[in-house]
Amino acid sequence: MSISRYDPFRDLRTLQDEVNRLFTGNVARAFDDEGIARGSWSPNVDIYENKDQIVLEAELPGMKREDFDLSVENNVITLRGERHFEKKEETDNYHRVERAYGSFLRSFTLPNSVSAEGAAADYRNGVLRVTLPKRAETKARRIEVKGEESGKTIEARAESSKAAAK
Repeated sequence: MSISRYDPFRDLRTLQDEVNRLFTGNVARAFDDEGIARGSWSPNVDIYENKDQIVLEAELPGMKREDFDLSVENNVITLRGERHFEKKEETDNYHRVERAYGSFLRSFTLPNSVSAEGAAADYRNGVLRVTLPKRAETKARRIEVKGEESGKTIEARAESSKAAAK
């Protein structure tokens, strides 16, 4: 047996770490539906865009395709599911369980420039990748403005949505 030094502040530091972890996440999500009591968790998500699409990538390690559901409704994409704790054998005696288990629900509002039609999802190596194509932007056009002075032409550009007087 090894000798360990007594640290009177160890429990206090552990409590501080737990409080810090609680407040660095989404506090509202942690408290809804008794989330803390259930031990629920939320998968990490990256969302980025390029000129053609918006991409959502969610980490779902150790999950099967049947364990989660993905839907888009009213410009909101929702990922929900549950990661189950599975004991390998009845004789296993766990000393520490740090990975989170339980149900989860993540919802994200999509911008109006995204079309749910043509969306594609791929699940490989514990990462779900959803691509949502952007809608075709309107073409730039010229608008003739008439008034008391000589007419001016305004060029409208879809990508910047700013008018430049010519």
